[in-house]
Amino acid sequence: MTGDPAEAVREMVDTVYRTDSRRVLATLIRLLGDFDLAEEALHDAFVAALEQWPAGVPAHPRAWLVSAGRFRAIDRLRRESVFDASRAAIVEQLGPVTAPAPDVNEEELEDDRLRLIFTCCHPALPRDAQIALTLREVCGLTTEEIARAYLAGAPAVAQRIVRAKNKIRDSGIPYQVPSRADLPERLDAVLQVIYLVFNEGYSASAGPSAVRADLSSEAIRLGRLLADLLPDPEVLGLLALMLLHDSRRATRTSPEGDLILLDDQDRSRWDQAQIAEGAGLVERSLALRRVGPYALQAAIAAVHAQAARPADTDWNEIVGLYDVLLRVEPTPVVELNRAAAIAMRDGPAAGLDLIDAILARGNLTDYPPAHSARGELLRRLHRGRDAEAAFRAALARVTQEPHRRLLEARIAGLSRSDQF
Repeated sequence: MTGDPAEAVREMVDTVYRTDSRRVLATLIRLLGDFDLAEEALHDAFVAALEQWPAGVPAHPRAWLVSAGRFRAIDRLRRESVFDASRAAIVEQLGPVTAPAPDVNEEELEDDRLRLIFTCCHPALPRDAQIALTLREVCGLTTEEIARAYLAGAPAVAQRIVRAKNKIRDSGIPYQVPSRADLPERLDAVLQVIYLVFNEGYSASAGPSAVRADLSSEAIRLGRLLADLLPDPEVLGLLALMLLHDSRRATRTSPEGDLILLDDQDRSRWDQAQIAEGAGLVERSLALRRVGPYALQAAIAAVHAQAARPADTDWNEIVGLYDVLLRVEPTPVVELNRAAAIAMRDGPAAGLDLIDAILARGNLTDYPPAHSARGELLRRLHRGRDAEAAFRAALARVTQEPHRRLLEARIAGLSRSDQF
């Protein structure tokens, strides 16, 4: 902190913006009923803070910012209403500019963030719009950052966000946590969006980098928020799953950005605090006896995370958990992961038969991990030419450079060995 009082206040305002601006925005959206108006109000509130806080920092900065933002928004609307009758109607709904802002306490600020997540993930919005709007309004990412994350043009992402906001406004989508009767369906959409954000950070779908730590960290932050405010078994399970996966982040890539497979990672560098927290959340989730796919995936991740060496992994337990997961969520990807676990428990031939059956049905034909897993099992069976063909099938379908380099290294390794 600098000795200059004005600069000290600026640093404080910057800190509050980094840590609390999304909370303030969520409350302003509730109070003003409009995303764009709330964003303008948020900007105006922080400008007001720079102007007024040098005379004395308020005891409750976030509540002060909400009040200042609302005041300036209504004042702006009142002035614009002279030329725009629609603005006059909004001013009438919001009340006079001199009216005091509703009291806002810390609990309400957190509740407003939860309301905002559910609004951004409303089922009336397309999934790509849910993701873009959540990243923009809840996580605070810029349009350019969202575009880079999903390899889309910034104008296209901006249009997606605008259409989503318009849909919320024109359809009268309520800014609220759904009723208990509607919660299961709505909660599932929220969890899926958060997990998609995490996965894009944990293993980027395309581009030069294997990971986007900023996205996975944002997803974990949202998961913590949901778990604090809504400790549903699947919410706890999703948070546990993300923490357990993220605990390996430092060991998943080399300094050059190349992927390091699970068995080759330095387990002494795994984040033990995250593993302990994730394992504890798994226990809490399973104890609630409403087992869902996120809790089961987290239980599988916990078995991996708690093995000190690859040889210590309890593959029998993992296969058993996949058996349950396949009943709960019977998808080809779960089948593939179960097949890989069976290969580790019963040998590569057993897993290969299962993967071949999945591909023979036409499932996962364009899914690179299916072909790379098949190639790995063929390599272990010393079927070099077949393994190379499988790795090349995966290579033809990947869009991420680190995965491409890994597959190329696998193919090169076959040619240097006695596999052919």
